[in-house]
Amino acid sequence: MQHTLRAGADAARPSATLALVALAVASFGIGTTEFVIMGLLPEMATDLGVTIPQAGLLVSAYALSVTFGSPVVAVLVARLDRRRALLALVGLFILGNALCALASGYGLLMLARIVTALCHGAFFGLGSVVAADLVPPHRKASAIAAMFTGLTLANVLGVPFGTALGHAYGWRATFAAVVGIGLVAALALLAWLPRRLPAEGGDLLAEARVLRRPQVLLAMLLSVLASASLFSVFTYVAPLLAATAGATPNQITGILLLFGVGLTLGNMLGGRLGDWRLMPSVIGLAVALVATLLALVPASAGLIPATAVIGLWGILAFALVAPLQMRVLNAAEGARALASTVNQGAFNFGNAAGAWIGGVAIDAGLAYGTLPVLGAGLAAAVAAVGIVALRMDR
Repeated sequence: MQHTLRAGADAARPSATLALVALAVASFGIGTTEFVIMGLLPEMATDLGVTIPQAGLLVSAYALSVTFGSPVVAVLVARLDRRRALLALVGLFILGNALCALASGYGLLMLARIVTALCHGAFFGLGSVVAADLVPPHRKASAIAAMFTGLTLANVLGVPFGTALGHAYGWRATFAAVVGIGLVAALALLAWLPRRLPAEGGDLLAEARVLRRPQVLLAMLLSVLASASLFSVFTYVAPLLAATAGATPNQITGILLLFGVGLTLGNMLGGRLGDWRLMPSVIGLAVALVATLLALVPASAGLIPATAVIGLWGILAFALVAPLQMRVLNAAEGARALASTVNQGAFNFGNAAGAWIGGVAIDAGLAYGTLPVLGAGLAAAVAAVGIVALRMDR
């Protein structure tokens, strides 16, 4: 009997692996379309006849659409079979990027970016639930991390290649290429996702009540603080390195590539830690982030030490993502898909809040070289809230 069960589990494993690959391909496309625009802003501004700050609003609109629009989309697809819901969300992604490629003016492009972003949080939210359900309980955080591997690889591969393509053939060519990635993702999901993924949607009011649980709110606060810690420094890392280490643009590009590799390694590490001891790992990673960001202050004076510390920072920062997403799923039983989607909004809200906090600090006179102290303070808040949440579990 045990041999039969083991053989059945082994036969099921490849299908789960392929399903996770399909989810990762989709997350690669979503990550690419989110971040590649930053390297194309000057060309887009010139082509559309707007200023670079106006073009930058395309980034802000995307983040706000993820934060506030994705939960609405999650509610709309809640009663669909989860396989169909994920395919519908990828269809929305393909449509949005096609509109970006065809947009004839700034207003239409803004609308297209908002449409594209609507699928972002809902896909990662529902995808996290599906990924966790594909594997045994002791591998759930690792499965979520596997899906997010696509997002980290987007920073390492998708963004540089997409930027180069845009510079060579125009920014619309980049969005056309992303449409192609979306089509590949749709085919992979269609072929490899399990046929039976029943809907989780039920009583919307009951699900909303789940979101009010103290542990759910604390889990989302952790996501906001962790993301704010990262983006309060990362948003300004290029001028920081230029001001403190005298880094050239090419050197900064190389350091950012290393940071992206760190994100990928950290994602895998976070999945394993989340499966091992979830909340102690969150607290430990936050404490390690505090030490690393404080070390970046003296290290940023030299190019080699700054590069080493920034690589470590990337590992630790993204190692928090899968455990925090898993924490929300654990705390929000009964409304996992909706809570997971809202948590993606929490991450994006943290992105915007961190960038704003860092900008306010710089405007107030804080030197670029001491900006990591601010990120360390926010990481310390992650550890503090994590300790509170852990004590409430007991």
